[in-house]
Amino acid sequence: VQLQASGGGLVQAGDSLRLSCAASGRTFNSYVMGWFRQAPGKEREFVAGITWSGGYTRRADSVKGRFTISRDIAKNTVYLQMDSLKPEDTAVYYCAARRYAVVVTDESGYDYWGQGTLVTVSS
Repeated sequence: VQLQASGGGLVQAGDSLRLSCAASGRTFNSYVMGWFRQAPGKEREFVAGITWSGGYTRRADSVKGRFTISRDIAKNTVYLQMDSLKPEDTAVYYCAARRYAVVVTDESGYDYWGQGTLVTVSS
């Protein structure tokens, strides 16, 4: 399984950004795809997850109402739409894949990881 994250960049507070994660290497019908982030000096944390087959989603409280996770099955791609960005959203964002169709927030529950994409939000 290969995961390729893209879409990061430098934006201002209040702006929007969409991250993409292109997945390849197998079919993902029974998988969960997730987004995590790691800010400087902090541990990596769960942002959002989605079941590939049914589209069930779960988001961290800190991003509810601002971030939306979705997937395009035909393109084998997962997206993270980030609106109303805040400086505290600054982090390296990682996409991850889990081999079981239950969204969990613990990073140890994910089996494959992408390389990360940097999002910087200026005030």
